[in-house]
Amino acid sequence: MRRSLAFVLLLFAIPAVAQIYKYTDANGNTAFSNQPPNGTKAEAVELPPLNSVEPVAPVPASASPTQGQPPPQQNTAAYQVLALTDLPNGEALRANNGTFTVGVSIQPRLQTGHLLQLLLDGTPYGQPTNVPRIQLTELDRGEHSLAVQVLQGAQPIQQSQTVNLTVQRVHVGKP
Repeated sequence: MRRSLAFVLLLFAIPAVAQIYKYTDANGNTAFSNQPPNGTKAEAVELPPLNSVEPVAPVPASASPTQGQPPPQQNTAAYQVLALTDLPNGEALRANNGTFTVGVSIQPRLQTGHLLQLLLDGTPYGQPTNVPRIQLTELDRGEHSLAVQVLQGAQPIQQSQTVNLTVQRVHVGKP
């Protein structure tokens, strides 16, 4: 029984290692096929090994925390780089309507389940996002502080250094 099962599995595995052929068709275009064409010179293509991902076993329900115990830490590895970018260094930011975009430099890449939350003057600004570009709109002129947090769920797990900046806006007065 085991031998027949192994044979069936081997039959299903054979197509996964099929050869690929590269050739030039009648119109001079490079083409690829899993069978060499008749009457045309074809070259076998060496393919790199396939990527694979090991499945992660789910945490059994019996391993969930009991009441009064803190939840287990997961996905809380620190990011080596977490900083705001695209801001002026030592000079005021000119934003005539108070709208501008800041970048977030983060390394390694943002992990699954983590989101970025911009802090404006110490208060969360906008919705958490997984995009490393955040737009601020209609910001008042004057002094402001900006930072970015990495959130896991609603819990902050890391925060960038705070950046202070001055926003300049055109003041349109009545004549």
